[in-house]
Amino acid sequence: MRIIGGSLRGKQIVPVKGLSARPTTDFAKEGLFNILSNSYDFEEISFLDLFSGTGSISFEMASRGCTNITAVEMNNLHSSFIKKSAADYKFEGFNVVRHNVFDFIEICRLSYDIIFADPPYDLDKLELLPDKILNGSILKEGGLFILEHSGSYSFDNHPNFLRCKKYGNVHFSFFELNRDNSLN
Repeated sequence: MRIIGGSLRGKQIVPVKGLSARPTTDFAKEGLFNILSNSYDFEEISFLDLFSGTGSISFEMASRGCTNITAVEMNNLHSSFIKKSAADYKFEGFNVVRHNVFDFIEICRLSYDIIFADPPYDLDKLELLPDKILNGSILKEGGLFILEHSGSYSFDNHPNFLRCKKYGNVHFSFFELNRDNSLN
């Protein structure tokens, strides 16, 4: 696992023993960031990483200049690893929150330009996650929600669905918050 772009391009991320997360593949990460870099100035946005796991996606954002990052991970070993790595890399504006994602969504008082979620593929009620994000207050109007999931899900009929991109077994579904189209 490595950082594929930005100031730390090529830097290996070596998880501590015992981390059980399924990190997004470098191939999928490269495809995702090719899409995002064509639409966003990373230095100007706020980013929320839900189910952060190893922190790989947050590290990628920070390496590309994003200085307003919140990584939410419930597992203590994982969140400690992310926090230590972010400090070692000297990332600015990198906040790690050890919390249950669903509870965090309810209590968070900030809003973000991009929210990325990479829950366990077998998460109970994963299909409800887009509505929890899009009907809450944590995504800014016009903001982008990206859900990583397996091929057993399809969100094509969701009113806020933009597109799905597939990279091997990894699927990214993109949703845009437009209050006129949301389920409020």
